[in-house]
Amino acid sequence: MIRKSKKEKNNQKSESKIRRIFVFDEEEDNSSKSTFSLLEVILIIFVSIFFGFVIGYIITYSKMDIKVKEDSNVGEIVDAYKMIRDNYYGEFDIEKLKESAINGMLKSLDDPYSIYMNKESTSNFNDLTNGYFIGIGISVLYEEEYNRVVEVTKDYPADKVGVQVDDIIVKVDGVDCKGVYGQELSDLIRGEAGTKFTLTVLRDEKEIDFEITRGKIDIDSVSGEVLESNIGYLKVSNIASNTYDQFKEELEKLEEEKIQSLIIDVRNNPGGQIQQTREILSLFFKKKTVLFQIEAKNKKEKIKSLNNTSRDYPIIVLINHGSASAAEIIASCFQDNYSKAKIVGVTSYGKGTVQKNLSLSSGNSYKFTTQKWLTSKGKWVHEKGVEPDISVEQEEEYYENPTKETDAVLKKAIELLKES
Repeated sequence: MIRKSKKEKNNQKSESKIRRIFVFDEEEDNSSKSTFSLLEVILIIFVSIFFGFVIGYIITYSKMDIKVKEDSNVGEIVDAYKMIRDNYYGEFDIEKLKESAINGMLKSLDDPYSIYMNKESTSNFNDLTNGYFIGIGISVLYEEEYNRVVEVTKDYPADKVGVQVDDIIVKVDGVDCKGVYGQELSDLIRGEAGTKFTLTVLRDEKEIDFEITRGKIDIDSVSGEVLESNIGYLKVSNIASNTYDQFKEELEKLEEEKIQSLIIDVRNNPGGQIQQTREILSLFFKKKTVLFQIEAKNKKEKIKSLNNTSRDYPIIVLINHGSASAAEIIASCFQDNYSKAKIVGVTSYGKGTVQKNLSLSSGNSYKFTTQKWLTSKGKWVHEKGVEPDISVEQEEEYYENPTKETDAVLKKAIELLKES
């Protein structure tokens, strides 16, 4: 994680937040030949699939062979590409040309969720959805031209070799880190899990070398605790590929402590993986219960519970304007199907679409909308949001000092569960 000093904050606010240090994990034909180069074929495939509106199914769900059928529109795009490649008078980047073509098609869809992502954005996105990153487990603050360690996560690679808070990072594999911060520092440290590098720090005016093995670091997306009156509380910050396991583990811990009711807090949860959402909900609903629905261009599917287990204690789901997508699926499912559930807070964000993400050989990627999701009763909440059963706004005091004591929404939920 990387932070900047107060002086730096005034110049570049975007670097003011703590950041994790993590790892994100052609041949040209002569124009006289009748065959296309590999790059041209790839470009044709991308364009053709987009015009067919079926890329999500072909790549993700099906093993069908991709047969490219050129039409006049695709031919024009390929002709333009070849004309630029062969005749443009200046220098240009062939990869950038390809990326611009894909990016231009995505922008033309006029869909804020269909986007092109560079390597850094792709890595951040993958980390969030995978639920882990490759790193060493430290947070740093950039000040006076160097990065000072402000946090060392217990039992992670940096901690195991003896890196300490207040160590100053001066070199990475012999490279001077003076003036290096943010993504540039991450690029020096990143690498594949299991690989080693040398981190040189300044401590008590002496330089110390640490050989560190990069490791897999799980991102905690679920936390739990028991509140007053035996009320269980689960905070779900996002829904990644390991969120179900974390949710189940935390829920079982709470139930072992004999909770009598439960609060599931998905405020400011941007959503995540559909399958993980289904598995989480299946902990509360018996088979044949419709949890939500998925609608594609030519079909609609009812997504049902995977288990035959259920809970019967009172549950309150907390939502706000930052609760989106899969978080809204959770809220709407409890609202539709759980007789002892109430939704408390303010209307959610309203994202009712599902995207597919595809990686490119360059390390960049793109995602675009292929489906929309509906509530278990068939309602589409896109750009409308899930309406709470009990509307509660936060007081100004909470935004100035966000604690459980100033959290009006949480306090209301506790009050309701005490009465139940």
